[in-house]
This record gives sequence, structure tokens and C-alpha cells, in this order.
Amino acid sequence: MSRFAIPLAVFIVLVAFLAIGLGHDPRTVPSPLIDKPAPDFRLAQLHEPTKRFTPQEMRGQVWLLNVWASWCVSCREEHPLLVELARSRAVPVYGLNYKDNREDAIAWLTELGNPYQLSATDTDGRIGINYGVYGVPETYLIDRDGVVRYKQVGPITPDVLQGQILPLVKDLSK
Repeated sequence: MSRFAIPLAVFIVLVAFLAIGLGHDPRTVPSPLIDKPAPDFRLAQLHEPTKRFTPQEMRGQVWLLNVWASWCVSCREEHPLLVELARSRAVPVYGLNYKDNREDAIAWLTELGNPYQLSATDTDGRIGINYGVYGVPETYLIDRDGVVRYKQVGPITPDVLQGQILPLVKDLSK
């Protein structure tokens, strides 16, 4: 009996950890960037590659940085919502085109509509690494001081937009 006690206890502990892990929403992956300055970058703009974009240009504004790619199926799913959000002018939306071909990205935006004030190109994915991108799409809400206040892993849904992002935008814009 006692020779089975330790393996049984280890098994029970492992099952408990598994149950806890399965109870978490995978879209709520905690980000070490929350309440910290957004990583800086200086990247070429998608539509005007001779021009650069840096988050420093956004100081004084609350804004969204949406990481997307033309090859991303989930990006296509959230795209109509981003187009609608851009039309509402509730918050400026900027894109970070991630590990993508420039021509494919431009064609994708031409076909589906362009919700972005502009998109910067992260062709090698280094900036995505700095932001802790797990996969696309991901969206970051950045405040007037350049601090990350919210991270959405996966596509933005109407519920997330109305229940979390827009109320936070409103609070941060005061």
C-alpha cells in the first residue's frame, strides 16, 4: 500500500495542475508588457517603404497596434470589425504587418479594405518578438504615454471590443 502512495500523490497533483490549466482561457495569455512602455521600433511603412514609422510619433494619443498578416486566417475573421472600428474613429488603428510579403499584404488590404492609419512592416519578425507575439492576430492598446494597457491574443470579437477595449479607450482618453 505505501509503495503506491507517492506515485498516487504525484498523479493527483498532476491532475490538479492539468485541471487548472484547462480552466484558463487561452486568449487571456498574460503579457509582461502590460503597464510597461511599448517596445520601440523604427520600421518602413507598408504603402510607402521609404518612410518610417515609430511608436514615438503616437505620444499623446491612445491607439491600437494590430499585428496582422495576409496569410493569417484569423486576421481575415477579425478584419471586418477593424474596418468598422476605423470608420467609427473611436480609436486610431495602426498595423504591424508580420512576417509577410509586401505585395501580398497590399493586395489583401486592397481586397478587404484598409482599417489602418498606416501599417509598418516587420518582415523578419523581430519587433513581434519584442512585443511577445504568440501568433497573429494580436492587438495592443497603448496609452498617451506609450504604455501598453491591454493585449488581445487572437481576433478581436464584438464582445471584446465593446466590453473591454472601447471602455478602456474611453477611460484612457480622459
